[in-house]
Amino acid sequence: MNLSTARFKTLLLAPMLALLAACGGGGGGSTTTATTTPSLQSIALTPSNAVVAVGTTTTFTATGTFSDGKTASITTGITWTTAGSNAAISTTGIATGKTAGTETITATVGSVSGTAILTIKAPWLAVSAGGSHTLAIKADGTLWAWGLNHNGQLGDGTSADKSVPTQVGTASNWKLVAAGRFHSLGIQKDGTLWAWGFNQNGQLGLGTTDTVDRAVPVKVGTAANWSGIAAGEAHSIAIKTDGTLWTWGRNFNNQLGDATVIDKLIPTKIGTFTNWTQVAAGEIHSVGRRADGAIYSWGGNTNGQLGNGGNTAAVAPVKIGASTWVAIAAGGQHTLAIQANGALYAWGANGSGQLGLDQAVTTIPTQVGSDTDWVAVAGGALHSLGLKSGGSLWAWGSNTDGQVGDGTGLDTSTIKQIGTVTSWIGISAGRSHSVGLQADGSLWAWGRNTEAQLGDGKTVSVQAPEKLP
Repeated sequence: MNLSTARFKTLLLAPMLALLAACGGGGGGSTTTATTTPSLQSIALTPSNAVVAVGTTTTFTATGTFSDGKTASITTGITWTTAGSNAAISTTGIATGKTAGTETITATVGSVSGTAILTIKAPWLAVSAGGSHTLAIKADGTLWAWGLNHNGQLGDGTSADKSVPTQVGTASNWKLVAAGRFHSLGIQKDGTLWAWGFNQNGQLGLGTTDTVDRAVPVKVGTAANWSGIAAGEAHSIAIKTDGTLWTWGRNFNNQLGDATVIDKLIPTKIGTFTNWTQVAAGEIHSVGRRADGAIYSWGGNTNGQLGNGGNTAAVAPVKIGASTWVAIAAGGQHTLAIQANGALYAWGANGSGQLGLDQAVTTIPTQVGSDTDWVAVAGGALHSLGLKSGGSLWAWGSNTDGQVGDGTGLDTSTIKQIGTVTSWIGISAGRSHSVGLQADGSLWAWGRNTEAQLGDGKTVSVQAPEKLP
């Protein structure tokens, strides 16, 4: 039959066509295509600019942008490197500052990389100059001390002087320090108060007066709400977070402000006010500021250092004038303060020009110059330091040991700018030496160094600011 071949072909294909139809074959069915993985296009690091102090760390994270426009965190297959040796970085992106400077951090995956800038500051965070010793806190919270140590005022467990910064204990939670003539105070981040050094008049606040020095920091009481401290010749002042004022130690000149001349062996509350914000301690007088900007003074007044218009001692805090003040400092027997408008005032003894005024003594706040850009002041035994809003450093007064820092060694009642640097952020005046912090966290010292209080490994006085190694 002529049709048999065609019919046979039809019968043969029919099952196959039916099968294809059942499987979606023929028109309108789905097809399978090969998929491709989005490729990495770029890497961004967070933070893009970071700042750490020497010895501290920060963590970088990497985020990739892919060819499909999506982003995702990258945690595997990534290599972290530094361009130089100012910092080290781990395989997980944790960078540690090693030396002051700038470092480029790079994260690489295959041929794609991203960078960030890490600025490493010198380690110092806070500093306080005492009689002949210096205390400082590093950015990692550790406490360091150097200089005279005959009474254990360095707190390192010995009575040997130290000519270079020496770590005090192992704690890394120090927040504030204050150096007195022969004793030291500190507040840790948990709000506890600590004291060490000389304790003849109870200035450590431990409940005793004795000739047994404390060569390591000892906790004062059980309170954990201390917020401010000041250490004088032989007395101590502190503020709690509730704004109350407390004093202890030597009181022969009413410097404790409790209306007696009896030494106090433990922190003693003064008055009932709860708005104290700042305190300063001189040799035999005290100064405090309240939240409303008023300042008060009390204690010895031999040279008019209380600013009350005479030489009569004040047995309790007495308000000075009606101005609004933003900063205070107590020197040996002189006082410095800055008004809200940035004007600088001084009063008290001026035998070495420490007031910055051309007069022997003034018993009331007297403006120093006409500038209104002062932001910080510090008073030593016979010299003074100040900072202006632009970051410049100024000094005046006794300069027999180079503590003014102008390189002359001559006393001056003229306020002088020290150097041309405009990055100063902190100052402290000791008995005859000075210390300061710059914005990069570096620490500088100048003046008397006979007791190694400058921390440069020597005992030679320095006439101008010198950076600690």
